[in-house]
Amino acid sequence: MKTIFDKATRDELIGRMGALSETSTAQWGKMNIYQMLRHCNLAEEMYLGKQKYPRVFLGRLFGKIALKNLLKDEKPMRRNAPTSPAFIVSETNGNVAAERDKWIALTKQYASYSNPGFEHWFFGKMTKEQIGQFVYKHTDHHLRQFSS
Repeated sequence: MKTIFDKATRDELIGRMGALSETSTAQWGKMNIYQMLRHCNLAEEMYLGKQKYPRVFLGRLFGKIALKNLLKDEKPMRRNAPTSPAFIVSETNGNVAAERDKWIALTKQYASYSNPGFEHWFFGKMTKEQIGQFVYKHTDHHLRQFSS
């Protein structure tokens, strides 16, 4: 399974991120390019330990099962997967290039990742291996959403 902690995989994702621009359009979903980039930056800040979000009740009930199902194979994340309201970006306009560059910079930080005790808002406590695989799948999901 691919992981964000593998340099070659990270470099491949960063290359795909670099292809995103103001003219990138979604193949599915409700977000435009700015909203997707901002959404991904909010998520990266959580994974990297720069921001914390409380665990939701449904996640306490089903989080571990959902994580196991999501990471059981190489299949991409399904389209239109739900997210926390904290990661829904309402503003529709912003600096796409700046958000893209921030996403790239945050992704590079996985080379020296250290966030012991990380707890996902839905899945709960995750191992470093699970984090690496999930971050890869989340990143790939949104890059595929915008044909990159």
